[in-house]
Amino acid sequence: MNPETTPRTNSRTRTELLLLAAFCGFLFFYGLGAFGLLGADEPRYAQIAREMLDHSDWITPILGGKPWLEKPPLYYWQAMLSFRLAGVSDRAARLPAALDAAILMAAIYFFLRRFRPGSELDGALITASCVGVVGFAHAAATDMPLAACFAIALLAWYAWYESRRHIDLAAFYIFLALGTLAKGPVAPALAAVIIFLFVAAKRDWPTIPRTLWIPGIVLYLAVALPWYVAVQLRNPEFFRIFILEHNLARFSTGVYHHPQPFWFFLPVFLLALMPWTFPLILAIAERARLLWFEGKQAFSSPEDSWPLFLLIWMFVPILFFSASQSKLPGYILPAVPAGALLVAEYLAVRRAVNAAGANARGTEEPIAEKKPAKISPDESSRNDSKLSPLFAVAHGVFCGLLLFAALSAASVAMNHHLLWGTATAVAAVFALAITVALLSRAGLSLLTRLTALAVVISVSVVIRLAAPVIDATQSARPIAQRIQSFSREPVPIALYHVNRVQQYGLEFYLNRPAQSYDNGNIPSASHVLVATQGTQLQVAQLVPGRRVSYLTSIPQQKLDLYWVGK
Repeated sequence: MNPETTPRTNSRTRTELLLLAAFCGFLFFYGLGAFGLLGADEPRYAQIAREMLDHSDWITPILGGKPWLEKPPLYYWQAMLSFRLAGVSDRAARLPAALDAAILMAAIYFFLRRFRPGSELDGALITASCVGVVGFAHAAATDMPLAACFAIALLAWYAWYESRRHIDLAAFYIFLALGTLAKGPVAPALAAVIIFLFVAAKRDWPTIPRTLWIPGIVLYLAVALPWYVAVQLRNPEFFRIFILEHNLARFSTGVYHHPQPFWFFLPVFLLALMPWTFPLILAIAERARLLWFEGKQAFSSPEDSWPLFLLIWMFVPILFFSASQSKLPGYILPAVPAGALLVAEYLAVRRAVNAAGANARGTEEPIAEKKPAKISPDESSRNDSKLSPLFAVAHGVFCGLLLFAALSAASVAMNHHLLWGTATAVAAVFALAITVALLSRAGLSLLTRLTALAVVISVSVVIRLAAPVIDATQSARPIAQRIQSFSREPVPIALYHVNRVQQYGLEFYLNRPAQSYDNGNIPSASHVLVATQGTQLQVAQLVPGRRVSYLTSIPQQKLDLYWVGK
């Protein structure tokens, strides 16, 4: 072995890790508190973690002083630790998802470095730069903990499949157990279907009993089972609420009012892969063509088995959740890493083909006739890596669309329409610049870096320009700040014609329950009332004989604040 090889490799690894850390640090951690908690889930989950921490209860999720048994505890545990270390805030509530995303990128990097050397940095950068990953890395929710644990578990299983090292299989069971603690039985169910379909496609049936490794199953039970037993013993209604209602009923009925058409997750998934959507479509088409023309021979080698595994991993969650009667965008997140890694594999094949063609000084062979070679980044960058005009233009357009969406985010949040003028011009110029760079002789070698730059710019625009508008129009944080400006004392809060998004947000930021006039719960003590604009007369009729004083308006959310005396 060349004595200079190891130091050179170690130096390149350090450089790549520093680049990946800086990239993920910006994408996942920058602007975590730029806008307040959004929707109903973020403030609700954050408040549950706070109440569990206040009660020193690591078993029963608590909301409003009562058990809340809809979700397992992994996110709550992470948020409790975050609150204890950094204090209770929206930034701390989102920190677990950012950390989980960063851990996933590290797992992807080291997995590819071990089994697909030369593609590790691209694979991690591509996954990290997907819109779905960036978005849910900024969410105080259970989606990223599940997706990260699930993806790491499948990477560990495939590492075992190639190496047959039991430590990899042990990691598979441990992270599968963590996925079960993140969102329930969906993690082992999806993993079982993916592995079974992969083994069936390979006709490698002995792999199934080998996967059912007794020490691994014991590890899984040791990690996942104690909490489920403890919460059931403490809360006998847990099985009915969590398993029967929030898993089986949520899947089979529309009881939770999230109906969408069957094809809903297809456009959601393609949007979640932005700006890598076009390379993903090409990668899927290429693999489908290989399967059509070559059949079983298309995945007979270990190198070809990896993209087959990724295809199955990607499509199973899409089809599974498409069959569900309840559909939310976050459900599809476990499929996103597979799509991103399929893009990375496709680009690695393209680089290997170009390198082989250049080294042979011949014409480039069709990609279908080549095996995905292991090739170092240094070698691939020395060879012709020009992209086709169609690829360059299409990918440039997707990068431009990403910037256009970022520039329009403030307008959409405020006025519910796109910002066509300036945003269109800036995005068009940006798309043109990306396209021109990709049409250069080194276009393929520049692809990942240029796309990463486009994502960084787009995230910067959202955080710097759109975040204040999103905060003012979509979050309860400015409402809570207005209330606190009138009284620092924890006065009672009541709501009238206010939706649950604002209710859960106020309960988190003010750390006290809000009572609803709509339900007839009118506090007897003096209190602040948050009401829809123009309802002062209606409010006065609901509290006859009590003084209703106007405090201020929040026009961005069409709300008024009143002081209701005794």
